[in-house]
Amino acid sequence: MASSRLKLSRIVALAAGTLMAALGAAQAGTPVKVTLDWAFQGPQAPFLLAAERGYFTAEGLDVTIDRGEGSGAVPPRVASGAYDIGFGDINPMIRFVAEKGVPLQAVAVLYDASPLSVIALKKAGVTAPKDLAGKRLAAPETDSGRQIFPAFAKAVGIDPAAVTWQTVSPQLRETMLVQGQVDAISGFLTTGILTLKAAGVKEQDMVVLRYRDYGVTLYSNALITSTAFARSKPEALAGFVRAVLKAHIEAVKDPDAAIAALKKRDPLIDPAIEKERMLLAFNELMLSPEAKANGLGGIDPARMQTALDILKATYGYAAALTPGDVFTDGFLPPKDARTLP
Repeated sequence: MASSRLKLSRIVALAAGTLMAALGAAQAGTPVKVTLDWAFQGPQAPFLLAAERGYFTAEGLDVTIDRGEGSGAVPPRVASGAYDIGFGDINPMIRFVAEKGVPLQAVAVLYDASPLSVIALKKAGVTAPKDLAGKRLAAPETDSGRQIFPAFAKAVGIDPAAVTWQTVSPQLRETMLVQGQVDAISGFLTTGILTLKAAGVKEQDMVVLRYRDYGVTLYSNALITSTAFARSKPEALAGFVRAVLKAHIEAVKDPDAAIAALKKRDPLIDPAIEKERMLLAFNELMLSPEAKANGLGGIDPARMQTALDILKATYGYAAALTPGDVFTDGFLPPKDARTLP
């Protein structure tokens, strides 16, 4: 009899444990793995604000956010299935889709303007794009500015082969410029300018050649996913987009809260520098008149087609892409839920 009661108690305990595990899994939400484009810096802070304020949890998501190594690394990470969603420059994704035939799409474009730039110090003798010929430039191979440099070179009338590239880790790029080991660097102006300022370089001593000022008018950072994930978990994807857009809008309203969430993730950041970096990204890249008029996340199809034509002419791939091949607005919330202040 005692043996029967013991067996029954074990069965009950096992059933209870199984139920609790199932409830715990349900409460945890749908797992979503996200790769950013870069380190945890100011422009990435809204993702951490979304987690801090429970925006992901409210959408039934269990989100893991990892740092990146450049926008060029985002498409292969997502295409491989290692990550469900990426945040990075849309242009390397477009090239990846065109050349590899991998079905990736952007589901929200957060940066209406491009931050791609070449940054030099005046002491290197670079004051205009033509001065880059014969110079040494440093960047990671996956850096979006390096990958799109041929389009910039074509726009300003120099041979892309006229520069010598030195492949470096993200952490060493600005250091090498300051030390004079290279003449210029490519990358996002939000990273380069603020990292150089943190290293003691005055902004008036920098030369920032913005690609968009020379006719390379591209869109930039977007939320990128695979069509496989979009089809298998459409509700999770739509919820993630809602949470991220909401967090960016709230970060515009309350930048200090976003930087506080960032500091919890990386206690070694300089809050003042990262706040300045985030606001630079917002003011130069995100808060455009078009985005304010039409809501955060969308695109103008005609402008996107122009960008696609620029990339095709630059890289010479055979694929003739249309905006619908690289972007869908099907996961965006209504305009009133993504209206910028």
